[in-house]
Amino acid sequence: MPDFQAAQKAFARLLTIMNELREGCPWDREQTFESLRILTIEETYELADAIDSKDFEELKKELGDLFLHLVFYAKMAEEQKAFEVADVLNTVCDKLIHRHPHIYGDVKADDTMAVKANWEAIKLQEKGQSTVSKSVLEGVPKALPSLVKAYRMQEKVAGVGFDWPKVSDVWAKIEEELAELQAADNSADEMMEFGDVLFSLVNYARHRGIDPEAALAMSNNKFIERFKGMERRIADQSMDITAIELGQWEDLWQAVKAGERSD
Repeated sequence: MPDFQAAQKAFARLLTIMNELREGCPWDREQTFESLRILTIEETYELADAIDSKDFEELKKELGDLFLHLVFYAKMAEEQKAFEVADVLNTVCDKLIHRHPHIYGDVKADDTMAVKANWEAIKLQEKGQSTVSKSVLEGVPKALPSLVKAYRMQEKVAGVGFDWPKVSDVWAKIEEELAELQAADNSADEMMEFGDVLFSLVNYARHRGIDPEAALAMSNNKFIERFKGMERRIADQSMDITAIELGQWEDLWQAVKAGERSD
């Protein structure tokens, strides 16, 4: 169990420091919701990097930075008499209790899919969506990266039953979209069909329990390491990187891959 007393003391300390910074520091005084927004986005990416690197010391620091930003926003809202940090915390606590009736009520949910379905159904009830006057997709942020956005959209519509029943159906859809991409006869159609292929691949990832953003990041990192490996071999052989032909590149690539397997 966490040390609640220590956590409360540390959180109160952060709130006190935030008050002092907002009153006494010129930079902190000048910040607005808008000016802090881009910095918060940057902090979330730094947190993601810490998670990917499995560096718990760095993760602790980045979580602290995010806590600071959340308290900062709450402080600015308090100054505008909109809400206080306690309102923020109570709101999320109330939401969690309401959306987990299988824990705090008498609803039964035996697996993750049932939990997600309950979650989306309760969200619709909260918004008064007994009809289609509003969209299930309204809660998906517009600014999300496209892969993440596609995944979240598919999760949401699956929560109300709009989903392929089997992963083989999803794969058939990918093959259908690939055929349409190959048949595209102009750049506009090709771009649209390429997007459809990506969307279908994200859906396949969701069905297989794969995080598409993390999977692509893994492939990016693998490519970076392999290309750097080729560059090291090029330097060791005193070769001119701009004069290397395609066949040589392929030989270098395969040599680096073989080196990975032997490590």
